[in-house]
Amino acid sequence: MTSAPDHRWVIPVTLTPPILADNTADADRLAAALNKALGTTTMHIGLTQLKALPEQLRQWNYQARAVLFKTENDRGSLVHLTAPDATEPLCGAAVDLGTTRVVLRIIDLETGEPLGERVFDNPQATVGPDVLARIHHVDAPDGLDRLNRLIVDGLNTELNALCRTCAIRCENIHLIAVAGNTAMTHLLLGLNPRWMIREPYIPVVNQPPVMEAAELGITAGPNARVLIFPNVGSYFGGDLIAGILFCDMDRREETAILVDVGTNAEVVLGNRNWMMACAGAAGPALEGGVTRMGTTAGPGVIDRIAIEERTMQFDVHTIGDQPPRGICGSGVIDLAAALFRSGMIDIRGKLLPERCGTRFTIKKDLAHLIVVPAAMSGTGEDLCISQADLDSLVRSKAAMYTILETITGSVGMTQAELETFFVAGTFGAYIDPQSAITIGMIPDLPLSSYQSLGNSSLGGAARILTDPSGFDRIKRIRDGITYMELNVNQDFMNRFSAAKFLPHTDTARFPSVRVPGNGGRNS
Repeated sequence: MTSAPDHRWVIPVTLTPPILADNTADADRLAAALNKALGTTTMHIGLTQLKALPEQLRQWNYQARAVLFKTENDRGSLVHLTAPDATEPLCGAAVDLGTTRVVLRIIDLETGEPLGERVFDNPQATVGPDVLARIHHVDAPDGLDRLNRLIVDGLNTELNALCRTCAIRCENIHLIAVAGNTAMTHLLLGLNPRWMIREPYIPVVNQPPVMEAAELGITAGPNARVLIFPNVGSYFGGDLIAGILFCDMDRREETAILVDVGTNAEVVLGNRNWMMACAGAAGPALEGGVTRMGTTAGPGVIDRIAIEERTMQFDVHTIGDQPPRGICGSGVIDLAAALFRSGMIDIRGKLLPERCGTRFTIKKDLAHLIVVPAAMSGTGEDLCISQADLDSLVRSKAAMYTILETITGSVGMTQAELETFFVAGTFGAYIDPQSAITIGMIPDLPLSSYQSLGNSSLGGAARILTDPSGFDRIKRIRDGITYMELNVNQDFMNRFSAAKFLPHTDTARFPSVRVPGNGGRNS
């Protein structure tokens, strides 16, 4: 028997044909070859496959191409068998199952090359915009079934459309890897997540088994397998496990930190020998929750802002260079940093009317700053940020910094010792680290320390489809994480109070930040 190196799930096999002196059964003969190629001890071959096997092997002269997958560390499964010279595409689908948006990527399992990608809004948003609203909806009659059908039907519709774009059929999808937060994966599985938000905050399952796509109602190849990334608990999901896999934190000698800001700010600190993780509510105020004009990243959304300090002119950049219609998390951080540098807000984040000039206004008894006048906006209305919005941002940035300070301090490290700071997700793709440093959201490290990972959840899911070693790695990653609960951490609350200033009560922590009125940089 010969086989390709086990760096792909698709393995060509050549079997020795049976003779009287070697009357090993067809399935046993094939299983032994596949186990050797995949490094497993047991190979499952389904009944439907067994029925076709004798004719296939003889027709193909005991040669074939096999799509394999693992079910456990030492157990494998034959997913699909085809002729050695067949031209049918053998593909997989990686899924980033986000609360707000879902991203699909189709990958050629033989070459590892991506064939196409598609982004769509999570259809469960029609029930509720966030995780909490959806979990509460489960208590309504047929609530869980409705949420489950919405995401399964959405996946099938969008996967079918992406397959057409890639000139393949859904039947050509044999492996699917899904990474998402704990609540989203529960709803995909049809599992009730209601106890995740009730003390003591327990999910139904942390490590779902590998399943057949048909069990989930997902349209794919006849025996297609689905791997759902495991979670550590209710607030630390498979999307973070995927991120760790994607940036190879579990293989690094030096200690690094990974931050993903979405529904929560989720943080992992560690290296190949150990990992510490925690999560906290620092995320919602950075997207739709921070301002009336707040939204997720998309065309016409402000992602960067600068203020010319001499003329006080605003330089606004939007995604797609379209007229401004809202602002995303990175834009909010840029705005706050620019307002602080120009002296339009003080160290508490309070608007200073004398510095804001004609941009300062009072609406419904609340101070506002006009960021984009109605004549220049894409909505025909002033795009404003209110004092309440800025107060919310200061609390969010304080929470983020305190999470980072608490997790590093828990292992006896200072933030200054961090050499690599990974920032994941949409937040990481757009954020300007210098702006986040200016408001005291992240530590004052050299800018070269900050590395944007982009969609690390999708990247980790894709890694599983292109590198079988990733299958065993995700279990080791999950089992090697120590989770720190911040809700009962008194140090966290004390540090949080000190961080509710720009950039911080202790300005010496941010030597690169010039505090207006101090006459220069901190020392």
